[in-house]
Amino acid sequence: MNVRSIFYILGWILILEAVFMLLPVATAVLYGESQGMAFVMTMAICGAVGGLLISRKPKNPRFYAREGFVITALCWIVMSAMGCIPFMLTGEIPRFVDAFFETVSGFTTTGASILTDVETISRCSLMWRSFTHWIGGMGVLVFLLAVLPMVGGTNMQLMKAESPGPTVGKLVPKVRYTAQILYRLYVLLTVLQIVLLMVGGMDLFEALCISFGTAGTGGFGVRNSSIAEYSPYLQWVITVFMIAFGVNFNVYYLILLRKFKKALRCEEMRWYLAIILVAALMICINIYDTALSVEQNVRIALFQVASVITTTGFSTVNFDLWPELSRAILVLLMFIGTCAGSTGGGLKVSRIVMAGKSVHACLGSFLHPRSIRRIRFEGKDVDDGTLRVIFAYFCGMAGIFVTSVLIVSLENFDLISTFTAVATTINNVGPALGVAGPASSFSGFSDLSKWVMAFDMLAGRLEVFPMLMLFYPPLWKETIADARRRKRLGGVGRPYPARKGE
Repeated sequence: MNVRSIFYILGWILILEAVFMLLPVATAVLYGESQGMAFVMTMAICGAVGGLLISRKPKNPRFYAREGFVITALCWIVMSAMGCIPFMLTGEIPRFVDAFFETVSGFTTTGASILTDVETISRCSLMWRSFTHWIGGMGVLVFLLAVLPMVGGTNMQLMKAESPGPTVGKLVPKVRYTAQILYRLYVLLTVLQIVLLMVGGMDLFEALCISFGTAGTGGFGVRNSSIAEYSPYLQWVITVFMIAFGVNFNVYYLILLRKFKKALRCEEMRWYLAIILVAALMICINIYDTALSVEQNVRIALFQVASVITTTGFSTVNFDLWPELSRAILVLLMFIGTCAGSTGGGLKVSRIVMAGKSVHACLGSFLHPRSIRRIRFEGKDVDDGTLRVIFAYFCGMAGIFVTSVLIVSLENFDLISTFTAVATTINNVGPALGVAGPASSFSGFSDLSKWVMAFDMLAGRLEVFPMLMLFYPPLWKETIADARRRKRLGGVGRPYPARKGE
């Protein structure tokens, strides 16, 4: 284990977090809020610790898959631990477990909140809550790759460990340029939404917060009613951008290159849009209210479908009061999620489509045992390695989900509340049904349940494997053995013996 490189990257992450806090500080200055001093103090802590960690540049900067997973998991945990300090210093969320839950929910773009009245929170804290969505949406390590040149296998291992989806590809030959392209597209879409929201009469502060929440598919709002009080125009704009940020960013890159046919042939995007349309139509029919216009019924149904499948978590109505069919559809959409390579959570449409094709191929092989069945996705054959990883991912998610449900069930809440609370956190959606529904919060859960669901949010955002790697005993046994070997050699040489493929 290349420990020095891990600490070096963590140092840069803390420095970046300090830089990111300039936005809430500026907000506090603009609105004359004393709570801004909490962010200044936290910036000083992050800067000091980060500067100390990067003061010793590692002699061997290379690291590979296992280091990539570990640094990704530790990065998000450290970011959340430091990011929650301002909430405690201001006294707005005084307890560490609550502040940590809120911050993890922000960075993982979940949007599950323990706050019962967000309108009493200072504007600088509200800005930081929403900005954590934007930071976590594309990934802080992707941002780091875009601004900090690294060497060796480092770049791609970090990209693979943090990016959502079964496979990760490069848009251009160099990973750093890929990261830069992704962030340029991300910023462009965010700015476009901010402009359109302001055209509809929303002030700059709310436009920034709502756009950060939409871009990161997070869902933290600045009003207790979430999006319900905004005009139909604003709700339509948010609906369109929620769906847009759930699309694989490779599609937008192809559009920029004017490869429109190739972009439209994206199989995952077609499935994603089809699921949204079918689900919205079914819910619209199921909840249709003759007292409302056709436009209102369609807008309510489509907004909530878009919000749940993209794991954004905004709401315009209390969908916990909807008929059972509509609620069941929303729960299923929680698990489906968005496209791979987007800012959304869930299992991802690509995995579900490939799993369905795998089942179809398996049934065909039972009928014709000697036939060779190939699984094709996006016009390419899916190799066995990818299918194996998808199967392992499903098993990992199922194991964490079942374990979490059993632990949270100790609360003695009804099964729907327990099941959907875990489902919405592990899939990074936000509001659940029952106790943690859209009109309520997660404040009623015990500290144990909050810790469990905070872990679920991190596991869901990081695609399971980085978090599970922290609990993989062979990893730490090898790390201890590497440390002893390094000590024996007087601290020289590779931090671990060379392996095939490294």
